[in-house]
Amino acid sequence: AMMFDMMTLAYQSEITRVASFMMAREISNRTYPMVGVHEGHHATSHHQNNPEKMAKNVLIQTYHVTQFREFVDKLDSIAEGDGTLLDNTILLYGSNMSNSNAHDHYPLPAVLLGGGAGTIKGGQHINYAERTPMTNLILTMLNKAGVAQETLGDSTGLVAGI
Repeated sequence: AMMFDMMTLAYQSEITRVASFMMAREISNRTYPMVGVHEGHHATSHHQNNPEKMAKNVLIQTYHVTQFREFVDKLDSIAEGDGTLLDNTILLYGSNMSNSNAHDHYPLPAVLLGGGAGTIKGGQHINYAERTPMTNLILTMLNKAGVAQETLGDSTGLVAGI
């Protein structure tokens, strides 16, 4: 929660409007006693379809999403211009894995939040074509933030409808 507070202060004071924050390193053996998980995260993520390990992995993921939701709520509570700090922000929340047990990164779950100062159309679910590079979404975010780019990494184009 402290890192989210620091990002909020940095955005609010306009020290920066760009931040990247990794909540959990993939191979971390961090435990989550605050949600009842005393085994390491990495070992828990390789659940081998064991219902007990899968339930513990859900507890960890729910904890992470809850922390992020509190950050989003905080941004949405701070007045800025004609709206809120969230209205003028673009946030990407996601994972580098779709199925951590199999080390599969397709399809990659992602949530895009914020209004991007009026450039982001919210309230929708966009289902990409199979094997669409994640860089297409990041390229789209850059363009919405006013950083005009035609390509990025292995991108194949912009994501329509955002």
